[in-house]
Amino acid sequence: MRFLLTFLILLLPFSAAADERVSAFALDNGLQVVVIEDRRAPVVVHMVWYRVGAADETSGESGLAHFLEHLMFKGTKTMAPGEFSQRVSAQGGSDNAFTAWDYTAYFQRVAADRLDMVMGMEADRMVNLTLAQGDVDTERNVVLEERATRVESDPGGLFSEQRQATMYLNHPYGRPIIGWRHEIEALSRDAALKFYKAHYAPDNAILVVAGDVTPDEVRELAQRHYGPIPAHGGIGGRVRPAEPPQIAERRVVMQDDRVGQPYLVRSYLAPSRQTGSQADPAALVVLAQLLGGAGPNSALSRALQFDSRLAVQTNAYYDPTGYDHSTLTLIVVPAPGITLAEAETALDAVLEDFLATGVNPGDFSTIMARIKAQQIYAQDSTMGVARRYGTALTSGLTVGDEIAWPEILQSVTPDQVMEAARKVLDRKQSTTGWLRKDIDQ
Repeated sequence: MRFLLTFLILLLPFSAAADERVSAFALDNGLQVVVIEDRRAPVVVHMVWYRVGAADETSGESGLAHFLEHLMFKGTKTMAPGEFSQRVSAQGGSDNAFTAWDYTAYFQRVAADRLDMVMGMEADRMVNLTLAQGDVDTERNVVLEERATRVESDPGGLFSEQRQATMYLNHPYGRPIIGWRHEIEALSRDAALKFYKAHYAPDNAILVVAGDVTPDEVRELAQRHYGPIPAHGGIGGRVRPAEPPQIAERRVVMQDDRVGQPYLVRSYLAPSRQTGSQADPAALVVLAQLLGGAGPNSALSRALQFDSRLAVQTNAYYDPTGYDHSTLTLIVVPAPGITLAEAETALDAVLEDFLATGVNPGDFSTIMARIKAQQIYAQDSTMGVARRYGTALTSGLTVGDEIAWPEILQSVTPDQVMEAARKVLDRKQSTTGWLRKDIDQ
């Protein structure tokens, strides 16, 4: 019965159903609004996304976007530091924020009848942030401690940071989102306020409201709270330093006595989704699954874990969103007694075989069904759907692009996958990293 139910779900016209519950409009001040109706529970997710992230910082001020995210909870002209989250919590809700290279987002999850309250508070801190010097100093120390905990005390965190910096010679995707320690230490109140005034405005923001609401309700509330905020008017296109063509593979070998399990990671520069051109990224999503993201149905897992027993874990992943571009990444954790050099040789052999023999039809069918099922099940998460649209729109895509994405994914063919594989799996545009405890691994 469970198999039959799953099969019937996979036959549903998923994209049409998604289209019916999503609507979008814009206010006169430039604020873009997306409403996603979901009436299953009297709950609403309210998110404000700004088209600014770590890749939009001025050189020498790494971590500023993330630092400002922290400072946005330090009070406004009408709210004391910490009052925002306290008021949300008092209503039984939750709130938080996150920063990426391409965006910064703030969200609350509350009962639907509290949408008016959180929208008013979020609109308030869009324009009325106040920063006491003491709060700035305290929060800078909080960020430094976060860096120490999440990056500097973790060999994997340091390794990821070093690989990212090696991958990009000129593009700001090479700087850590949290920032380099010596630059975090120098971030000032004036720098934070300047960044805030330059980027936090309705014409640089996207409001996403998902849950037990109607477009008319959201429009009325958005007009009331965000409508009076004047547009910045001076926010232009996001011009970033371009990455020069990569003409030679790059390598990072990191040794750390704290490493418990050595592993290797290889990342290839890859295109991301762009408005009107999403076929190649869709093929790369499927390629990542075929190579390592689908467990025993993937090439790396089958060859290195089950057939040869050379690895205890393999994986592959590709994020199709990115304002400028993205990466396709492969991971191999070698089995005991297998060196990283041997693991890399085995990885290369699997890739060479895949490029020579093409897509296994059985694996392709299984993975395409799996992708469709994942898309359908993802609709259960109101927060997840809201994040999808916010991520897409801050990455340069449109609501129409996001609505069309499921059908584009399902239209991928094996020939498209192989064409994408031949374009991307080029050692000259790769960065390979080894993380090990000692030189013998």
